[in-house]
Amino acid sequence: MLEARLETANLFKSAVDAIKDLVQDCNFDCNDSGIALQAMDNSHVALVSMMLKAEAFSPFRCDRNIALGVNLTSLTKVLRAAGRDDTLTLKAEDAPDVLNLVFEATAQDRISEYDLKLMDIDQEHLGIPDTEYAATISMPSAEFKRITTDLMAMSESVTIEATKDGVKFSSTGDIGNGSITLRQHTPVDKPNETVEIELSEPVALTFSLKYLTNFCKAQPLSNQVKLCLSAEVPLMVEYGLEGGSYLRFYLAPKIGDEE
Repeated sequence: MLEARLETANLFKSAVDAIKDLVQDCNFDCNDSGIALQAMDNSHVALVSMMLKAEAFSPFRCDRNIALGVNLTSLTKVLRAAGRDDTLTLKAEDAPDVLNLVFEATAQDRISEYDLKLMDIDQEHLGIPDTEYAATISMPSAEFKRITTDLMAMSESVTIEATKDGVKFSSTGDIGNGSITLRQHTPVDKPNETVEIELSEPVALTFSLKYLTNFCKAQPLSNQVKLCLSAEVPLMVEYGLEGGSYLRFYLAPKIGDEE
């Protein structure tokens, strides 16, 4: 059976919120190393990969590999019942037809329990190759969200250009154009505002702002976000979580005059 308890339900809630508009139905693959999710959006432009390692839970028990097929809209409705400081325990039998969710609010001495019906989802697993990226940009997640929101007003796409001078986000649309440039920045007193750029060669790629704005829904999960770019491969956007857990999004670049 599976039994996995999170000290804060908000972690799981925020992760599901960030994924649900991209993917409707998916499997949570549970084994002794943790709970993983991998799924593509309907248009096969974006891929979501999440790993919540066993260390993120206390306790964590998974006796055998279990696939939990879940409709994320339904799961979101159940997770709304969780208070911000509630603990969350996920439970499932070895051959489950429901996922049991228990929310505990220790301050109010309240326990809420829900059973969510599971689905049988046939989902292919895509091997995500290890990629040596030309540019890796670490920046505040709130700043990334602000940039994508601001540039959405100009256009449907953004070009991300990384050079030795910094990283430039630029957008051109019917009403005009705009750009925002960030330079490497390491404030000693405010580590969460650090901007770091690792560069082996300059790279410039164009992406859909609609998708990037969607990815930014994961901003509450982490103060920092990592953008990894290389020519002709998908952009990786990573929100690192405690204990080596992560939520990653992959987005194919736009090619030529593609809209």
